[in-house]
Amino acid sequence: MSENNEFTFENPQYRKTYWHTCSHVMAQAVKRLYPEVKLAIGPSIDNGFYYDFDAPFNFTQENLDAIEAEMRKICKEKLKLERFELPREEAIKYMQEKDEPYKVELINDLPADAHISFYTQGEFTDLCAGPHLDSTGRIKGNAIKLTQCCSAYWRGDSKRKMLQRIYAVAFPKKEELDQYLAEQAEALKRDHNKLGRDLEYFTTVDCIGQGLPILLPKGARVIQLLQRWVEDVEQAHGYLLTKTPLMAKRELYKISGHWDHYKQNMYTTVIDDEDFAIKPMNCPGGMLMFKRKRYSYRDLPVRMAELGTVHRHELSGALHGLMRVRCFTQDDAHIFMTPDQMKDEIKNVVKLFDEVYSVFGLSYTIELSTMPEDHIGTVEQWEHNQDILKEAITELGKPFTINEGDGAFYGPKLDFHLADSLGRTWQCGTIQLDSQLPERFELEYIGADGEKHRPIMIHRVVLGSIERFIGVITEHFAGAFPTWLAPEQVRVMPMTDRNIPCSQEVVNQLTAAGFRVTMDDRN
Repeated sequence: MSENNEFTFENPQYRKTYWHTCSHVMAQAVKRLYPEVKLAIGPSIDNGFYYDFDAPFNFTQENLDAIEAEMRKICKEKLKLERFELPREEAIKYMQEKDEPYKVELINDLPADAHISFYTQGEFTDLCAGPHLDSTGRIKGNAIKLTQCCSAYWRGDSKRKMLQRIYAVAFPKKEELDQYLAEQAEALKRDHNKLGRDLEYFTTVDCIGQGLPILLPKGARVIQLLQRWVEDVEQAHGYLLTKTPLMAKRELYKISGHWDHYKQNMYTTVIDDEDFAIKPMNCPGGMLMFKRKRYSYRDLPVRMAELGTVHRHELSGALHGLMRVRCFTQDDAHIFMTPDQMKDEIKNVVKLFDEVYSVFGLSYTIELSTMPEDHIGTVEQWEHNQDILKEAITELGKPFTINEGDGAFYGPKLDFHLADSLGRTWQCGTIQLDSQLPERFELEYIGADGEKHRPIMIHRVVLGSIERFIGVITEHFAGAFPTWLAPEQVRVMPMTDRNIPCSQEVVNQLTAAGFRVTMDDRN
């Protein structure tokens, strides 16, 4: 980071610090206007900031306008932000005297050796680790916008109290805010949740459940077209098509580690006095697919692909249209290889991604996610596999960023974030390098030395969730899909009733030629 942009929004850390300070300004404004409101938390996020409040009333647009106006005043006051620390007991007493129970709970949950710090600006003080700007005067008051108020459980726990969350955004210049709001207005027009329903791609029904969309005939056709196309592309790249059952015994997921590391996201049941789970991913079945046959090193790599429907227990508050659902289809693949094939196979997958994404005009950025706290395998295995991923994409000339501690529990991964026509990014493709599941499933191949060896494997999705990808490209193309993917390619419209027989003949001829045709014969 050069000195020239250290204190600009080009620097992600400065942007985060700016928005974090704005969240304190929002909390101060709320406390000035409504002293009875209790403070929860207020972090910066990827596209702005928010603060959670416990208020004895519902915030209206009139309230939000008043808070925004008060925030502008606080910025003009140029209040200095000053940090101080207190011992745990004094910190608890300090927040008890301010009648802030949520802050007291947060302090009680801090580690024993934590530094408990506060930031003061004018009459307002908040529990916070920082960092912050040095003055509220650094914030451009007329470039702040409160964008939304919604419900949010305290600490994301559905068993805890429901709070009110105010989202907002701010920029150093009014022109930047105006541009952002214009982009948001355009994004709203392209919202796949609205377009998808208006175009009759999908719907939801209460008696089926949240996160379980119904694909209507047009949406089902798009899914079918996309799946067939992906299968053809995969077969051209040497993948074998497979299919595994929708559910399996607990035993399978105990072997894979999902029962111990992922059960909270799985749907389980009991059949014939045995525990079963609906599959949350296709990987364990892929292991068994390889295990059923004896392979030589000459047979590797083996590439197996499955368009498999999976179910995951996502939190209800995170569900949205087709973007976040509980039932979806993944274009999964598992590649089994020798250690010396790892780098080439990673490169081959990236080239496949390039081929697929270019069809839709989507560019991407790459993020390398490293070892999480909850992981299996040795540190040495993780570091080796992380290095292989780095070397492969570096040799391809692909830049990447590091996402510390966000790998899968069995291995590091490359996540591909697609950029749409509005510049927004969506995580779709992933390449996960895994030495652990082949070990747990005791997979083997016969090496050149005639001995048994353990393969390495890649978990890979290109589109990710097919449903989510349709949501992404619906917004990317504003509902106007490329002709090859459009569920309706031609519409025949007779001008009068006497043209209907001729129009029907046109429909028949086009349909016979392989086009997807409808006729609108309304008067």
